[in-house]
Amino acid sequence: MNNLVLRSITGAIFATVVLGSVLWDPFAQMAVFSIFMVLGLVEFYALFNEHSIVKVSKEIGLFIGLFIFTLMIGISLQWLPELSLVLIFPLFFTLILAELWTKKEHPLINISVLVFGIIYVVGPFYLTIDMNLRDDSYMPSVVAMFLLIWTNDTFAYLSGRLFGKTKLFERISPKKTWEGTIGGVVMTILLGFIIGTYINQGETMFWIISAIIIAPCAIFGDLLESLFKRSLGIKDSGTILPGHGGILDRFDAALFSIPFFYCWTMIYHYF
Repeated sequence: MNNLVLRSITGAIFATVVLGSVLWDPFAQMAVFSIFMVLGLVEFYALFNEHSIVKVSKEIGLFIGLFIFTLMIGISLQWLPELSLVLIFPLFFTLILAELWTKKEHPLINISVLVFGIIYVVGPFYLTIDMNLRDDSYMPSVVAMFLLIWTNDTFAYLSGRLFGKTKLFERISPKKTWEGTIGGVVMTILLGFIIGTYINQGETMFWIISAIIIAPCAIFGDLLESLFKRSLGIKDSGTILPGHGGILDRFDAALFSIPFFYCWTMIYHYF
């Protein structure tokens, strides 16, 4: 019970900070999400601190991740020309060259982990900022997206507790069930219908399809994070959020959902 109360308080504060920053001002969101991104990237590389094979340079990964994140935001704000994107390519190759001097036994694995961390953490956080800068909806798309993700997570948990019998992916996450998954998906689609019909009126089909995209992506994101932690023999990615673990634990579903939702949003508005 004490853990449930702690999780609830932490979750409420976390949701207030995330949604409040998006609703308040784009620059407030940039500040808050930049902090989340840095903490998430540090957490990701820290997962391999005790690994017997993977030996990554957290400093290099953090520097390059911050550089790319800042560069992309500058382009989204039109402070930098789109031509600045070309700087990313030599930057990544410089990263690869750094392995020549480290004298580590598994350079290909180290490079892969270092680059994947940037893609997995930096990319989604940047996309939320770019999406919000482009948005003029009554309820910002980023806010609605997080509500759909959290609805799926919450009702999958509740449905699983009440009705769960059939294991979804026991090898990776023993507690997840098909009954919980279906409950989460149904409630996410229902919320998508409500958002599109009564809040962002006239966008019912867009938000129903968004919910259909986000629900399975959120599930896969959760399973992917569980796979990482299980393979590394750890319970949580960090301890910064009492009752929840780390930043990656709290954003696991979002990190996988954001790129797919972003692509759907761009395609929808393009046509």
